[in-house]
Amino acid sequence: MVTARNGMGMILLVMAFPCFLSAADSINIKKLEGIKEGVEDAIEKKKIPGAVVLVLNQGKVVYKQAFGNKSVDPITEPMTTDTIFDLASLTKPIATGTSIFKLVEAGKLRLSDKVKLHLPELTSPAWETITLEHLLTHTSGLPAGNASSDYKEGVTQAIKKINELKLLAPPGERFTYSDIGFIMLGEIVERTSGKPLDQFSRDQIFLPLGMKETSYNPSETLKPRIAPTQKEKDGMLRGVVHDPRARLLKGVAGHAGLFSTADDLALYANMILNPDNSKGLSHASIRTMTQARAVPNGWRTFSWDCDTAFSSNRGELFPKGSTFGHTGFTGTSIWFDPASQTAVIFLSNRVHPEGKGDATPVRNKVATIVASALDGKPPTTSKQVLPGIEILKRENFARLKGAKVGLVTNHSGRDNSGTSTIDLLHNAPDVKLIALFSPEHGIRGAVDAKVADSKDDKTGLPVYSLYGERRKPTPAQLEGIDTLVYDIQDAGCRFYTYISTLGLVMDAASEKGIKVLVLDRPNPIGGKSFYGPMRDEGKESFVAFHNLPIRHGLTIGELAKLFLLERKMSDGNALGCKLEVVAMENWNRADLFDATGLEWVYPSPNLRTLAAALLYPGIGLLEITNISVGRGTDRPFEWFGAPWLNSVQLALLLNQQNLPGVRFVPVKQTPTSSVFANKSCNGLQIFIDDWKTFEPMKTGIAVAWALRKMHPTDWKTEKYNTLLLNKATLDAVTSGSHYSEIEKLWRRDLAAYELRRKKVLLYPESF
Repeated sequence: MVTARNGMGMILLVMAFPCFLSAADSINIKKLEGIKEGVEDAIEKKKIPGAVVLVLNQGKVVYKQAFGNKSVDPITEPMTTDTIFDLASLTKPIATGTSIFKLVEAGKLRLSDKVKLHLPELTSPAWETITLEHLLTHTSGLPAGNASSDYKEGVTQAIKKINELKLLAPPGERFTYSDIGFIMLGEIVERTSGKPLDQFSRDQIFLPLGMKETSYNPSETLKPRIAPTQKEKDGMLRGVVHDPRARLLKGVAGHAGLFSTADDLALYANMILNPDNSKGLSHASIRTMTQARAVPNGWRTFSWDCDTAFSSNRGELFPKGSTFGHTGFTGTSIWFDPASQTAVIFLSNRVHPEGKGDATPVRNKVATIVASALDGKPPTTSKQVLPGIEILKRENFARLKGAKVGLVTNHSGRDNSGTSTIDLLHNAPDVKLIALFSPEHGIRGAVDAKVADSKDDKTGLPVYSLYGERRKPTPAQLEGIDTLVYDIQDAGCRFYTYISTLGLVMDAASEKGIKVLVLDRPNPIGGKSFYGPMRDEGKESFVAFHNLPIRHGLTIGELAKLFLLERKMSDGNALGCKLEVVAMENWNRADLFDATGLEWVYPSPNLRTLAAALLYPGIGLLEITNISVGRGTDRPFEWFGAPWLNSVQLALLLNQQNLPGVRFVPVKQTPTSSVFANKSCNGLQIFIDDWKTFEPMKTGIAVAWALRKMHPTDWKTEKYNTLLLNKATLDAVTSGSHYSEIEKLWRRDLAAYELRRKKVLLYPESF
């Protein structure tokens, strides 16, 4: 009997389930009793011979129970909670995918690497563009499988056969769940690490996590505890991998072959939900590995499933996109919900004894029951943010009734379903959309040069560029317009020019007496922290439109309020536009973009990830100097380098500083554009381990200090002030002052800014 306290403070006496180990306030233990009925029903219908179910919640096992039998042929053996199962395709993420990320952390692999870089025998033209990312997301174009006979002579000959396969589609254009792709990844692990996949995963993942009963080819001594799978001509498979290709590869393959227990998988799940940098993968790796990514007709992560035809074990209630998991052909599965820190582990041998059975319905039912039991408050908000356009839409555009509208927007102006604000306003009742205005990078956000005026193909409306011959709307362009609507995703950085466009639009609206309606959006790098130097007096420019720290900590709507409060027109009078901000709902100031539930859309061509946006305020300062910041690579702002850089020593120096939440790994790259285009550069890949403690400006100034210290003549600092625009900081960097001393220069200005900022906040600081 276990005594547990539920969220209402009631004492629950749990007698039927001696394996309830503990209970968390965020889960209703009583509801988990429904698992028993669901699993026993599947056993009675002979869908499965038995199962082990384990539920992990906030670092604790709150449910663990064995049901039915592990063997019914040739003899009956009861299922036990320590039964060892053939995990089948759970091998893909747990062994192979995790091993790939361990090698990425070590700087030995890059996710964008072409597969043929590591498997040079792949000479077919089809392999010219296939990358590790394609294999990890099953978008390589490879078929699901190939003939088992191709594997009889081992993996080397198998790869030659794979080289001859015809792709089903060009890489990236089709999602096809493929064993072949993970067989290739397993071989890449071996060649890159110098150890077979089974040894590498054991030494680097399983043993550090305490997973002592997880392995390929389990020993004979464990055989009595192993759940048998299918009857073959040579007898019942027990401790021998069920998958025929993995069997031909001597039991060790990237797609199948791993055996484990529920308890060991709980240790792995806890690493995913509560990363510890001393064991397993780092925070940064787990975040990258488990981030939902769009694939044709669905969502995957690197190795895990989110929402495809293979995600039935998500159940009916776990949300799409923010939760993820995987299944195994033999009847195994695991599903994660990071928001509630929950994992559902379901292990069965549904193929026993005749290769039949069906675990799909019961896995779905168990996940649904667990999700329904999560009735307490999760550690972080799970509500999707509703940006301003969603609120405007919900109100049936009442604020714009009868308005003649000019819309300032780009591709990031869209509702939560992906419909553009252009189309929404064009079709809105009692709203007349007259003209469109586009910022830097154009109306579609894809141009890295000056932008010309154009015409919108869909609506036929004129598109006036605000990043070409002019930076703000002309009086002629505003003729017939009584309201300017602004809907663009900002990046949270002073020198990101979309906020300058907002300010100039407000200037133009003031001159014409036009209303400005700002549809608010989240600050993707958080709205609670602000840091960095202020712009020097008299240094206003398009990359420093207002007196702000480099990380300003405001939303676009709050910036508009600040501009209205503090800016003046050319005649010295205060701005004269009528400003209205359509505030968001469910946004927490402390949250980064990943907690919003919104889809990440590149705000501009080189801010491709949230990590890049976080790094941009600090690393972006370098791009005016003789340093590549990764433009022309697949990871802009997440990498920087130069041909003359001593990357190994620089990484050592920076890592010795123990900067909060960040690490540096030497990686050589050849940018295809911008600074040092087509030149091999020594550089550093930047990994954010802890997004909550990471501070981009501290990191950026520390990098500048380290560059000055190691390369006092090679790094040219003359242009470093172009975006910095703070001479005291520039002088301190140039003279070699330590970054901790440089930060002290900002304190007084930041204290004054905090008082200014408080006047315009739309969302409370306490959340």
